[in-house]
Amino acid sequence: MNNSSQACTAFHGDRRLASGSYGQVALAVRAFLKEQPHAAVLIFDDETGRQVDFDLRGSEQDVTARLSGSGSDAAASVRRPGRPKLGVVAREVTLLPRHWEWLGAQPGGASVALRKLVEAARTANAGSDMVRRAQEAADRFMMAMAGNLPHYEEAARALYAGHQQRFVDLTESWPADLRAHARRLAARAFADAGDALGDA
Repeated sequence: MNNSSQACTAFHGDRRLASGSYGQVALAVRAFLKEQPHAAVLIFDDETGRQVDFDLRGSEQDVTARLSGSGSDAAASVRRPGRPKLGVVAREVTLLPRHWEWLGAQPGGASVALRKLVEAARTANAGSDMVRRAQEAADRFMMAMAGNLPHYEEAARALYAGHQQRFVDLTESWPADLRAHARRLAARAFADAGDALGDA
């Protein structure tokens, strides 16, 4: 998978080192660690709030090549005999007999019907799913970086309750870079967030 275009942000303590694509941040962190090899740096994916690690060994070209997955992409592009892989994943689904009966009677069979149901649910729940993902991403970052700061627990509760102004107020005393990033991740969790999250 090509990770080089995904966005992330790197921190050294409570100071933001770099923000941008995986490739940009990896090279910025690599340069920083050359100057300060024993520094502790944490990198967070901007979409999920999860910590990510980069293999920074070798040259800049080595680092970016690993992130772009160029080696594995070349191997994957070699055609093999048989049907082309369509990205279909087989997993077990447990349903009641009446569910299987209904699915089996649908045009195209159970697989087609299930795919249509999933796509319809994804469309119908897109807004609430986006809010939930934003809440989880912001909270993961806050737990890692602000878990010991004043008002963390109250801020997390405000985030999940959708209380935007309370979240802003509770994070006001946090270090500037941590506060700004937490608010940026949280912005998508508030339906009317817009640009109203302070320094987000």
